[in-house]
Amino acid sequence: MCETSGLLLLDKKPGITSFAALNEVKRIPGTGKVGHTGTLDKFAGGLLPVLAGRAVKLAPWFSCLDKEYEGTVRFGVETDTLDPGGVPVHHAEIPSLDAVEKALPLFTGAILQAPPAYSAVHVGGKRASELARAGKAPEMKRRPVFIYSLELTSWEPPLAGIRLSCSSGTYVRSLARDLALAAGSRGHLAALTRTRVAGFHLSDAGGLFFRPIDITVIEALGLPWFEINSHDVQKIIHGQPLEPVLEGAAPHGTGDSAAVFSDASFIAMVEKRDGIWKYGYVYR
Repeated sequence: MCETSGLLLLDKKPGITSFAALNEVKRIPGTGKVGHTGTLDKFAGGLLPVLAGRAVKLAPWFSCLDKEYEGTVRFGVETDTLDPGGVPVHHAEIPSLDAVEKALPLFTGAILQAPPAYSAVHVGGKRASELARAGKAPEMKRRPVFIYSLELTSWEPPLAGIRLSCSSGTYVRSLARDLALAAGSRGHLAALTRTRVAGFHLSDAGGLFFRPIDITVIEALGLPWFEINSHDVQKIIHGQPLEPVLEGAAPHGTGDSAAVFSDASFIAMVEKRDGIWKYGYVYR
C-alpha cells in the first residue's frame, strides 16, 4: 500500500490534546508519520492542519502563520492557567460593557504580551509549564505580537464573546487576562475555537482525507510558486544549481520562500538567501 502524503484539515474537538487528536488520523489506512502544525490547548477546539508522509517535512512553512479565533472570556475570576481547567487565583467585580468596549482598542495592532506561565515557552532551558507545576514562578517576559482585529461578539455577564485575527505566537489566554485587567476586573479564557490558519478555514475541515500539496495549498499559505518544464524536474531531484532552472520561470507571487511545480505536480520548496534561490526541501 502506498504511503499517504499530504494535508488534512482536522476539526479538533475540545477535551483532548492536539497529540491525542492525531490518533484518529493515524488509523487511516496507509498513513505513516503524521504531525500537526500548531498546538491547540486541550480545552480548545477548531482547525488543526495535519501533515502526513513526505509532507511532514513541510511543517516549517506551515508555522508562523496568521490565525483567527472565536473565544469566550469569563470575567470576575482569573485562574492560574488562564483557562477553565485552572485554579482560581484572583477575583474581582464584573466590569461594565462600557469598560470592556473601551479596553478593546488597547489590544489591536502591535502589542507586547506575556505568555501564560502554563505554556510551552522555555524559561532557563525548561518549559514554563514544568516550572509552574513544580510550584515555581517562571518569569514570563513580554513578547511582541500583532492583533489585526479584535471585536466583541456577545455580552452576557460574566461572559463575553470575542473574535480576533492575530499573528503567530499570540496567546489568547493572555489576551483574556489582559483585557480583563484593562477593564478593571480579572478574567480567563473560558472557551476557544480556531477558525482560520492563513488561508485555511474551519469550514473546509471535515472528513479524514488528505489533500495533495497542490497550488491551492501553497496559495493558502500565502507563498509564491514556480512552474518549470518537465525536463528540468530531474535537475532538481539530483540537486543541480537552482538558478539556471528557475531563471526562465517567472514566479507567481512574491516572497523569499516558494514552491516549485511541474505539470501541477509539487516538486520542491526553495528559499531565497542573499538574493539567490537555494533548496529548502525536495519532495521526491
